[in-house]
Amino acid sequence: MKVAVILPAAGLGTRMAKPQPDNAPHNRKQFLQLENVPILLHTIRKFAQCKPVTEIVVALRGDDIAWVQELLDQETLAKPVRLVLGGESRQQSVENALSQLDPDTALVAVHDAVRPFVDLDAVEKVIQEAAVCGAAILGIVPVDTVKRVHLNRIETTIPRERLIMAQTPQVFTLPILREAFDKATADGFVGTDEASLVERLENVNIHIIPGSDRNIKITKPTDLYLAKLFLAEEKERHSA
Repeated sequence: MKVAVILPAAGLGTRMAKPQPDNAPHNRKQFLQLENVPILLHTIRKFAQCKPVTEIVVALRGDDIAWVQELLDQETLAKPVRLVLGGESRQQSVENALSQLDPDTALVAVHDAVRPFVDLDAVEKVIQEAAVCGAAILGIVPVDTVKRVHLNRIETTIPRERLIMAQTPQVFTLPILREAFDKATADGFVGTDEASLVERLENVNIHIIPGSDRNIKITKPTDLYLAKLFLAEEKERHSA
């Protein structure tokens, strides 16, 4: 069974107002370094260790492709990595990557390029669930009380037991994901993740697999401090 992982990495990362290495093409969060390695490469390395994954497809801005390819040329990875042209939005980048997949690809896992600490056991579980039901994502229950507001005034408290904070990877069969993107394009719909597109399809139920609060999305400068701690802990476990 072919399982492709798509990493959309063409975003501008405007929330990460932090300088980055001189040899990187742009000031974007996916190229910020942890232990002298770009975050994107940490994420690629993680999925290259995942047994069910057969290939990794990274969607990039055109002027980043050569630079990232140079990084990959210095790596010895267990899974093939393809670089494809991304788009101006995450949705466009994933759609472009989808068009490059082999037609016999069974499952597509879309993962944020700046989530390098996803647990491989969770990845395998969400892939296995999607193989059975067609659509599954990682998610965690929020620990904070969530309020719905209007004009800075609280309208109501939303029960947490019915809420999930969506994480990635989000895994779907190739036909389901392509249908969701086709419908979104036809309707002019823009979603914030792939699940929001698939939710609009009839007769598709998306299952939730428990994620982890370690599966952070590195989007703000303060996230880098936590990322450095997690990376040190991972290295300590591997060396033990």
